[in-house]
Amino acid sequence: MADSLLHPMPFTRMEIAVLGLVDKRLQVLLVRREHAPHPGQWALPGGVLRIDLDASLEAAARRVLHERLGLELPFLRQLCAVGGPHRDPRAPWALSVVYRAMVMASQLAPLAGKRVKQVTWRPVEDVMKDRALAFDHAALVAMAVEATRQEIEQLELPAGILPPQFTLSELQADCEQLLGRRLDKSSFRRRLADRALVEPVHGVTRAGANRPAQVYRLRRDPEPQGKKA
Repeated sequence: MADSLLHPMPFTRMEIAVLGLVDKRLQVLLVRREHAPHPGQWALPGGVLRIDLDASLEAAARRVLHERLGLELPFLRQLCAVGGPHRDPRAPWALSVVYRAMVMASQLAPLAGKRVKQVTWRPVEDVMKDRALAFDHAALVAMAVEATRQEIEQLELPAGILPPQFTLSELQADCEQLLGRRLDKSSFRRRLADRALVEPVHGVTRAGANRPAQVYRLRRDPEPQGKKA
């Protein structure tokens, strides 16, 4: 008993940054909080870790997503853990384990669930500068965006945010929208070929401006970086 009083456990939460392309821009899914702290303010979907319900950190993140948004997401990655004495007014020291999910927004139907008044997508550039966001969630969104854009820069293409089939022009457009900048067409295609990241869907093309365009998909076993086929 004495040890537990000398070393109390931190208040532990799960926060999830759900990223997707909406209106050709990288956006993040936010919820309007119903209760204190920060009632009525926008925030990342999140909730308290429950040791009576959660077998693991990922299980906790998935439970929170289901309770807050009614979602089951296949691609969920742990981003970071952040903590300190001033993160949450409900406790003298609070810890958050942060996950991110990259999704095809057009295929999601999030619902305002437990302790949530409203759900919306917002462009990440706006959210990262929004001082009215609850807690330190603007900084957490910035971290999720940076991690995602680093992956795209390195052509570690996240399956969850891309359609199952695409032309090379469509893939480049999606990567540009994720990065928020243009890419050189020749360099982009050369890097794809060098890494053997995509493979043609044989017999499938799409109408193009001048001629039919070959349709591709992500390879399940791309070549290691630096190795050519």
